[in-house]
Amino acid sequence: MLLIKIGGGKNIDWDNIAKDIADVTKKEKIILVHGASAIRDEIAKKLSSPTKIITSPSGITSVYTDQKALDVFLMVYAGLVNKKIVANLHKHGVNAVGLSGIDGKLWQAKWKKETYSQVNGKTKLISDNLTGRVEKVNTELIDLLLKNNYLPVICPPAISFENQIVNTDNDWAISIMASALKIEKIIVLFEAPGLLKNIHDQTSVIKKIRKEDLDDFMKFAQGRMKKKILGAKKAFELGLREMYWGDARIKQPITRVLEGNGTIIS
Repeated sequence: MLLIKIGGGKNIDWDNIAKDIADVTKKEKIILVHGASAIRDEIAKKLSSPTKIITSPSGITSVYTDQKALDVFLMVYAGLVNKKIVANLHKHGVNAVGLSGIDGKLWQAKWKKETYSQVNGKTKLISDNLTGRVEKVNTELIDLLLKNNYLPVICPPAISFENQIVNTDNDWAISIMASALKIEKIIVLFEAPGLLKNIHDQTSVIKKIRKEDLDDFMKFAQGRMKKKILGAKKAFELGLREMYWGDARIKQPITRVLEGNGTIIS
């Protein structure tokens, strides 16, 4: 079984992804998790509620999510983008079912009611941030879908143990999901051919990383890549065998990354 996570960048080629998934599902089961950050940012701006980014004291960026931002998030992720992806998969003969982490309590998260942000060199307490980390997965729901030949297409947000909808980090969520479902391989596709030594040089792909050395590669990570490294570390701590990072803008992106066209962590 493969767990595939697709980023939310503007140039993700969903048509080629859907074609490749249609071929790969002839050989093995797939669970698909997706983002939608680029479209979220576009719609948030149109609604006069632009996305706000906060930076933790450790230098990790995340989206500030108050109730208004969460409403936009729900519209875009669980509504617009999730359903378009499902429809595209159906067009290519894949029997897909779209779910958010809320449905069936698929992703239950620990609500982080307070967080800290660096603002102009000072640390600021934020107490209205609706975010959380996934800690529990409804594996029965996933198993039910897979056994009946449905392909789950999953996106955030999650639901907290207090039944509050919360934004959550996909890279962390897939690590918890892989462990709960005993998945040994995760594929992560985004707008780059892998982890780059030089963000301005698309040919500077780091081909292989030993899981024990992931911390050493944080210096090459820019923006959201830092969270990908943190998520990978967690996945390997929980028993993952291999993770593949590759390009979501090319033909046969899943097949090609499994053939070694990207970054392999093991």
